[in-house]
Amino acid sequence: LGRWVPVGRLKYYFAVDTAYVARKLRLLVFPFGHQPKPPPQIPNSPKFPKKPQKIPKNPLPAMAFLTYILLAGLALGTQNRFSPDSLGLVASSALAWLLLEVLGVLLSLYLVTVATDLTPIDLVAFAGYKYVGMIVGLVAGLVLGKPGYFVALSWCCLSVFVFMIRTLRLKLLSEAAAEGVLVRGAKNQLRMYLTMAIAAAQPLLMYWLTFHLLR
Repeated sequence: LGRWVPVGRLKYYFAVDTAYVARKLRLLVFPFGHQPKPPPQIPNSPKFPKKPQKIPKNPLPAMAFLTYILLAGLALGTQNRFSPDSLGLVASSALAWLLLEVLGVLLSLYLVTVATDLTPIDLVAFAGYKYVGMIVGLVAGLVLGKPGYFVALSWCCLSVFVFMIRTLRLKLLSEAAAEGVLVRGAKNQLRMYLTMAIAAAQPLLMYWLTFHLLR
């Protein structure tokens, strides 16, 4: 397995602590006052960077994904619609959309010929951050009903959109970010459009994967 999977780097993506999770959750729900800076280079051996909240890590997206599935089962159960098949359908559908999103971004990066240090593991982490907002929306829907669901999900959609724009532009617009200005040119315009498209897809998927769980 080590021939195809960089185990050392993979361990680094799971090197988190409670403080990191708290900071990341705050950024995902309230990203408006945060201005991210280019992250440091990933070392060969796993260890905590000085500011780990600026590196995409996978424990939070993974736990959010599992929590979303369990919460979906709870939501279906409160409406007498729960069954093992329905829970399996929710899990397989969420996993399929996650894989399609990552593959779509990889294909877009290849077609646009964007030089970036984003890896598939990074993209899985970025794609998984939206499940935090989906959980908030579902919890609000279970407690407050459909109005609470729409209010909470709308806020989380806006928050995730802003978070993705501010984070991905440092990766996809690395040349412009290094200079502090947007360099004019067709390639940079394509990079900006791709950044906007990835960020805009998050609210759509958040609604698509949650609206049918509440009635």
